[in-house]
Amino acid sequence: MKLIVMDMQKALMDDELYNLQGLTANAVKLIQTARENEIEVIYIQHDAGAGTGFSMGDEGFEIADEVAPREGEKVFIKTVSSSFGNGDFASYLEATVDNTLMIIGLQTNFCVDATVKSAFERGYHVIIPEGTNSTFDNPYMTGEITCAYYFNEVWPDLFAECVSMDEAMEMLKNSEVIR
Repeated sequence: MKLIVMDMQKALMDDELYNLQGLTANAVKLIQTARENEIEVIYIQHDAGAGTGFSMGDEGFEIADEVAPREGEKVFIKTVSSSFGNGDFASYLEATVDNTLMIIGLQTNFCVDATVKSAFERGYHVIIPEGTNSTFDNPYMTGEITCAYYFNEVWPDLFAECVSMDEAMEMLKNSEVIR
């Protein structure tokens, strides 16, 4: 299993984000548990392009301090919604024997959804812990409803295994490390 931490960057970790405190607390728990159990933690950063304030070199581009990678942990930069748009990320995962990905991060209805579906199409077993992805309100749904919709309606039984935080923690603690 690998824990994929997506786009938890300073520009997005905003008080308007649905359940920011809960998301952050859950992400910290999962990252810590993964590290304690020798599960690889991989970070993804979104680069929106020069002049956006959300590009390499911009403060908002940096991963939020609470969930920042440790030295030696892999960080991949993407310029499209799906993490698999970064060929190095896709190749890195293909080179490993393990096909289970636990995906957490931002934003539920954009990059997380695109990555979940891309992973599914490539044959990965995707796990989504409840309360570990988030988004902002939009003209059609609140962030809360959007997160619930994807977790309960879009991903389960087809694209991902949606589990509680307790189940996710147990999965990390009991996962066989594949090197």
